[in-house]
Amino acid sequence: MKIRIGIAGYGNLGRGVEAAVTNSEDMELVGVFTRRDPSALKTITGAPAFSFNDAKNMQDKIDVMVICGGSANDLPTQTPELAQFFNVIDSFDTHAKIPEHFANVDAACKKSGKVGIISVGWDPGLFSLNRLYGQAVLPNGQDYTFWGKGVSQGHSDAVRRIPGVKDAKQYTIPVDEALESVRAGENPQLTTRQKHTRECFVVAEEGADLAAIEEAIKTMPNYFADYDTTVHFISEEEMARDHSGIPHGGRVFRTGVTGLKGEMKHVIEYSIKLDSNPEFTSSVLTAYARAAYRLASKGESGCKTVLDIAPALIHSESPEELRKKLL
Repeated sequence: MKIRIGIAGYGNLGRGVEAAVTNSEDMELVGVFTRRDPSALKTITGAPAFSFNDAKNMQDKIDVMVICGGSANDLPTQTPELAQFFNVIDSFDTHAKIPEHFANVDAACKKSGKVGIISVGWDPGLFSLNRLYGQAVLPNGQDYTFWGKGVSQGHSDAVRRIPGVKDAKQYTIPVDEALESVRAGENPQLTTRQKHTRECFVVAEEGADLAAIEEAIKTMPNYFADYDTTVHFISEEEMARDHSGIPHGGRVFRTGVTGLKGEMKHVIEYSIKLDSNPEFTSSVLTAYARAAYRLASKGESGCKTVLDIAPALIHSESPEELRKKLL
């Protein structure tokens, strides 16, 4: 029997989940739920589209609902709402608000008897797991996380909101010297500015004040003010030709020492390089949908994160096969 998946929200992430489910032999896609007009929505696989408001009427047809909205405005309300009716997965990534979101989803899941897994992706998500493993194995040590080179969708959106900006893409880039110092086990103390730079490619509206736009970008608090930022003004044609994708990636390090006097140095490094940030994130969501189904099948309920899920639960093969092939 295949795991029956529903998708709530149909942007880049929703389309990625659609592809990932289609490529998973133990899953089938029941449909996509949208706040748009379902009759006007064409899915990439021809899967049916339904109104978001009709989801609650399909509880008996869906095992896990993968929620593909945004962390700022969608997931804080959608995940607890849908957890009243379904086992749910989301990619909530506002780090400071994860405890609050967890509590809200946990309350809804415990009331309905469902399983919810939140903050699933690569950071938070796979990077979180690697930080946990590193700290557990090397308690006398230090964490480092580098993001990029890749497109930051939130920062790109912030630039697009500046008056005079028609379009923009922003790339987060690790500083090579900092990266190599960590990799060499030197345990540097790094400021925000020393770890990453930011590079912006901007299409300005005709007649816009380019100097004012550049100043607004470089001084923007919480986004660019703490970084060395380079701004390039380009044409719409260049933007379409050179910056249409959404690549990303990053590295997590744990450096530490062992021995009675800390005489042995160790470096753990985990890295990813992604052609498409949303496609990869959606693949992680789909794997954890498998875990939610398995936990619910055992009668478990409540909210969980990737830190609470046994690794074997996300893999399509049985524990016996995994022990034979991977140990």
